[in-house]
Amino acid sequence: MAAPKVAVVGAGVVGLSTAMCIVETYPSCSVTILSDQFSPNTTSDVAAGMLIPHTYPGTPIHVQKQWFKDTFAYLFAISNSAEASEAGIHLVSGWQVFKNTPKEELPFWSDVVLGFRPMSEAELQKFPQHRFGQAFTTLKCDCPPYLLWLEKRLKATGVQMYTRKVADLWDLHSEYNVVVNCAGIGAHQLVGDEKLFPVRGQVLEVHAPWVKNFIRDGDGLTYIYPGIHRVTLGGTREEGSWSLSPDPGTTKDIFNRCCSLESSLRGAEDVQVKVGLRPSRQCVRLQRELLSQGGVKLPVVHNYGHGSGGFSMHRGTAKEAARLVGECIAALEGSSSRAKL
Repeated sequence: MAAPKVAVVGAGVVGLSTAMCIVETYPSCSVTILSDQFSPNTTSDVAAGMLIPHTYPGTPIHVQKQWFKDTFAYLFAISNSAEASEAGIHLVSGWQVFKNTPKEELPFWSDVVLGFRPMSEAELQKFPQHRFGQAFTTLKCDCPPYLLWLEKRLKATGVQMYTRKVADLWDLHSEYNVVVNCAGIGAHQLVGDEKLFPVRGQVLEVHAPWVKNFIRDGDGLTYIYPGIHRVTLGGTREEGSWSLSPDPGTTKDIFNRCCSLESSLRGAEDVQVKVGLRPSRQCVRLQRELLSQGGVKLPVVHNYGHGSGGFSMHRGTAKEAARLVGECIAALEGSSSRAKL
């Protein structure tokens, strides 16, 4: 058959990375990205981009660990390259602190990040409200530059990108051989996924160049993540809220919570507020599906539902989605060669 045509729906970090993995694995494919929003207007642009995984209850831990390892290794290589600054990727050290010792003192990802260890008594003196902590070095993506870097690399390989709102995946059956659904929270409407729900996140970005270490409260709600130019302060996890409007009371609450962990932030300037809807479900939906109407078939690969773990897992799930696309192409080539017989 001619070069297979693959459409990727969605241009957040998962969509762009999936397109990248397809191009790298199957260079003979013609890949097109379709999305109603591109950077800087995607959910991924709001994300803090810290590689600290959260756990998906419905996904085996060994699978999650592999996704994280793949992502960490990929970004670590970029952070050690001449492209690190343009891609917005850098190493950052810091602390995750707990008011009470967690049941799991060694999270599944502890041997993937660098230098993971319990905090010393001297370090804990910085956080008098907290009794236990973990110190480690991980990676941070400054999201808008990273998305633009991915877009630039994709365009250089010949990937086409079009602003287009896809209302039904079946609408693409006459133009493409395989469709990849990376629509994020949009999959709720696009494929009617009732298991997918928004978790609203409001964050602040501030100018505080003296803050060099990340600090994360173990409950995951309050965090301070220094980027290359600005520091991200968070956050909220509001399940079921679809509101994209910043809430002034929430802004004040986030700022006060972060100042209680790092009082020097009282001197932060130029506060900007961002809101995003994390596409959450019990597990990432990463699977093949065969749509069929009137004897016509359309292979679809789903890769969405990453919740707050999108940046931590994006490259690992993209590699798996690309492998599933390969299975779809092999099945198509098998059926076309049988048709010739």
